Amino acid sequence: MKNLLGKLWFQVILGMISGIVIGLLLSPSAFALISNELALKLAPWIALIGNVFLALIKMIVIPLVLSSIILGITSAKSVAILKKLGLVIIPYFVFTTLFAVSIGILITTFINPGSYVSKEMINQMSVANIQVVKEAQNISIPDLLVDLIPVSVAKAELSGNILAFVILAIFIGVALLSLKEEESKPLIDLSKSLQAFSMKIVEWAMKLAPYAVFGLICSITIKIGFDAISSMLMYIFTVIFGLVLILCFYLIIVYLASKMKPLEFLGKIKEVQLMAFSTSSSAAVMPLSINTAETKLEVPTSISKFVIPLGATINMDGTALYQVCAAVFLAQVFSIDLSFVELFVLALTTVGASIGTPSTPGVGIVILATILQSIGVPLEGIALILGVDRILDMCRTTINVTGDLTATLVMKRLTNFSTTSEKIANEYVSQQK
Repeated sequence: MKNLLGKLWFQVILGMISGIVIGLLLSPSAFALISNELALKLAPWIALIGNVFLALIKMIVIPLVLSSIILGITSAKSVAILKKLGLVIIPYFVFTTLFAVSIGILITTFINPGSYVSKEMINQMSVANIQVVKEAQNISIPDLLVDLIPVSVAKAELSGNILAFVILAIFIGVALLSLKEEESKPLIDLSKSLQAFSMKIVEWAMKLAPYAVFGLICSITIKIGFDAISSMLMYIFTVIFGLVLILCFYLIIVYLASKMKPLEFLGKIKEVQLMAFSTSSSAAVMPLSINTAETKLEVPTSISKFVIPLGATINMDGTALYQVCAAVFLAQVFSIDLSFVELFVLALTTVGASIGTPSTPGVGIVILATILQSIGVPLEGIALILGVDRILDMCRTTINVTGDLTATLVMKRLTNFSTTSEKIANEYVSQQK
């Protein structure tokens, strides 16, 4: 027992269970041991340490992403290896995202969770929630695509457009590979220092993780209690069922790529999954994901530091499934019949929108507005699912990080990196001479 208490994953589980139990005891819609007013005032204070934890991660995520991708690219040693990596990983990410979207459309259409929601529940959508959604009405796919180009680094940082920094880091990394060693070395050394600094901040933040998990889970449970969950139970079931199907899909891919059995793979990545579930942030667990890929999955550094930061921003299979399920669900709630063409447009829009979704908690609900616009669903409908969004956010983030780790094994297998990288690098050097 003493050994278990010293493990981060066990501490996180204790924090989650304690948060749920105490949250239900204090929640006005559960056991209500204290007054409604006092419970709602207490919730932000309980969540304080969790919000501090997330703020530390948000503060350091951009330098961490920049340094990790630059070092991941430059560690490939040659443009030949980098080209090989890129030609495999991008089509793979697109394929898995399309699979997730297709699963989402099929199961939501078949289960039809919208038919289980009463009209009274729809009428209870609060004005405050609707106002939050209306702020996202101007988001469009063309705007998201334009924002990918890092014209202004300050603007990208302020808007939370992490993908712009990914693209910037890729340009820097490729350019450094094309320079002579004496020209590229200073910037590579700077990237190493920046990564070491970022990892130290993350190390400090991780000491807060169990307490942060308790605070965040407890605060959410106080606010939503039983009512919001029970009224949306079929919708929650549909999304989680879809996420489980994606997980099974990943386990099949892992076995085909590495012959690793499902339980063995899940055992090796359980700490990453628990942290992702607790924080709802792919960015927060990125360092842990990289370390797990290298130490437990035996993935080369050049693959882990390239694939995982990239995947944390564009490989959002769990988010894609959630968004398409939510869109079809709300269409059912508002009795909007979707044709085959509209479903096709929905699938394409969801793929694009999921790529542009930042890897931080809660933003998926804003990006969902883009998808709803494409099929004519009233944006006010988002208020209906806000109550249970954080729970599903935790679940889909777990699938997102699992997908990133799966991708590293696929890359390792398809590129035969561990046996051929040195050979290709030597051939490249010989050609330059």
